[in-house]
Amino acid sequence: MKVIRYPERSEWKMLLERPHMNTEQLTDTVCSVLADVRERGDRAVLDYEEKFDKVRMTQLAVTDAEMDEAEQLVDEELKKALQLAERNIAAFHGAQKFESKRIETAPGVWCWQKAVAIEKVGLYIPGGTAPLFSTVLMLAVPARIAGCREIVLCTPPDKNGKVNPAILYAARLAGVSRIFKAGGVQAIGAMAYGTESVPQVYKIFGPGNQYVMAAKQQVSLHDVAIDMPAGPSEVEVLADATANPCFVAADLLSQAEHGTDSQVLLVTTSDRLIEAVQTEVEHQLNLLPRKEIAARSLENSRLILVRSMDEAMELTNEYAPEHLIIEAADYETLAGKVVNAGSVFMGDYTPESAGDYASGTNHTLPTSGYAKAYSGVNLDSFVRKITFQEIAPQGIRNIGPAIEVMAANEQLDAHKNAVTVRLNALREK
Repeated sequence: MKVIRYPERSEWKMLLERPHMNTEQLTDTVCSVLADVRERGDRAVLDYEEKFDKVRMTQLAVTDAEMDEAEQLVDEELKKALQLAERNIAAFHGAQKFESKRIETAPGVWCWQKAVAIEKVGLYIPGGTAPLFSTVLMLAVPARIAGCREIVLCTPPDKNGKVNPAILYAARLAGVSRIFKAGGVQAIGAMAYGTESVPQVYKIFGPGNQYVMAAKQQVSLHDVAIDMPAGPSEVEVLADATANPCFVAADLLSQAEHGTDSQVLLVTTSDRLIEAVQTEVEHQLNLLPRKEIAARSLENSRLILVRSMDEAMELTNEYAPEHLIIEAADYETLAGKVVNAGSVFMGDYTPESAGDYASGTNHTLPTSGYAKAYSGVNLDSFVRKITFQEIAPQGIRNIGPAIEVMAANEQLDAHKNAVTVRLNALREK
């Protein structure tokens, strides 16, 4: 990990750069696969499963028998952990339900909103270096609570044509409607366009590698909505001299093991903490099964020494981290100054792992600085707000003349006339 001491503000932009994904080289492959799936449906998806996932199958859908078998294969300890996580996720997201208010904006003019669930949503769950059954809960539980009529899940099978049992158990627990054995670009295409087996959805959620991300962005141009732009995962630890270096190192490594393109940052006012964290990182890294992945990720990472916590907060808000862990004596005060972040973890005993699994908050969050403009996945991600209005005769008399003036000045005479004919009708009564 690279150590930077007292960087000047002019250096911040370069210092806070993320690892770059070059999607230009992927474009031809992604567009070709998507076009083929649109044209040939199931047959194309099955062909690409054989080509990319090295598995030959005759059908995509996961059967009830496979679901039952998976439930038997998941050990009771993991089942109980998933059940606890599901309860907490449901409690947190259930509290986000929208309450509509009918507002009389002027006498005789009423306006209000109604939250309506997106009818069909698609969830993509990677199955590569780690089966992300936790993401199943993070996406399917709020979709269920929102009232989505059809929750479709795609995830790649192993070379035997089987889906990880914990993914299937989590899907049943969370309320997924239908599950399909499909990964990569072909899965995104199947959900975006629909095939003989896979229903076409209206919005696609979920993480994935650079091919999946490029495919999501491509289909979002014309065919389907997506949750958010996304890149490699990241964490920033904001710490002072009181922080426990063992905790800080563990937090940095927990994010570094996600993938070789992940990024971790430590921003601190303590040079002594930097030295202690370096020692701890080296010690803990050697104990990790995913040591090689984490080590490569650390090449993208930085330990930054700043002069004050005020400067640390300015740097943090400029970086806009996906995950922000504050391990400092006055963490509550510092948390109040956060403007740009996906999810904030406050205090020494709140690791980012808690949000990833079981505290209840959602772990599908904006990366690559998008936290400046995007929220993480929440209940609102699965609903639309439809506005309603009702105007009584008194109401059109009150606001109609203003509408006529505004429409006339925009030179939209038909707009003006739609009001004028009503006002004239009222005058004739």
